[in-house]
Amino acid sequence: MIERVAAPDAAVRAAILAPLVAHNDSAVGATEREEIALVLRDEAGAIVGGLWGTASYRWLFVQYLALPPERRGRGEGRALMCAAEAEAARLGCVGVWLDTFSFQARGFYEKLGYALFGTIDDYPPGEARFFLAKRIDARA
Repeated sequence: MIERVAAPDAAVRAAILAPLVAHNDSAVGATEREEIALVLRDEAGAIVGGLWGTASYRWLFVQYLALPPERRGRGEGRALMCAAEAEAARLGCVGVWLDTFSFQARGFYEKLGYALFGTIDDYPPGEARFFLAKRIDARA
């Protein structure tokens, strides 16, 4: 029986992923998975942006990097990415990967040394989604 879950939560996600994680771990060995959250705070201490990612299989996936428009161009995005790379290195990762849309920040990541490894055209329609990676180990 297939059922659509109207309001999926973390427990549903974990149940869905359990057989995939077990399969992956049996194929390449178990991996530690660590969530990374780096926050950017304003002068009052409120979180105004930051970076969210997951480290596993010795790679850090940057899922979100978000800054409000008024904070862009001040080096804070670069600082967040550098901090993420430092966290990845601390965790023994060999690289960092991420995705971005054509209307977002591909050039920003490329200036930081990230290289394109994949594209989905027309996602969203009329735009593209780009996948980029950067090795941070000795083979970089």
